[in-house]
Amino acid sequence: MDDFPDFMKNPLNRIALKSQYTDDIEGYVFDGADGSQVAFWKCPKDRLSQPHAHDYDEYMIVVQGRYTLIINNQKIPLSAGQEYHIPKGIIHAGEVTAGTRTIHVFGGKRLTREDRF
Repeated sequence: MDDFPDFMKNPLNRIALKSQYTDDIEGYVFDGADGSQVAFWKCPKDRLSQPHAHDYDEYMIVVQGRYTLIINNQKIPLSAGQEYHIPKGIIHAGEVTAGTRTIHVFGGKRLTREDRF
């Protein structure tokens, strides 16, 4: 597969651009009953994710492509099938290659949806 299934890409769940740290990516969010969120992202071009931190843990897994996580100036390359746990408060950034798809789980509310309806 080179994309997430259509049912996962409902426009009502599209992540607002202002809520993303990486330009020009397509993302969708789902909310957990406990306030956590799951996000699915696809990156069409090579991109950089801006440095940021959260007040909650983040778990990520690369579904397709390559995501290089950057923590404390250390580059951590992740390929398809590899995962990483980022503890709360850790400043992190990333380098994403074109065609990469990732899934992220946040231990708190991180994302907002587009307000276009």
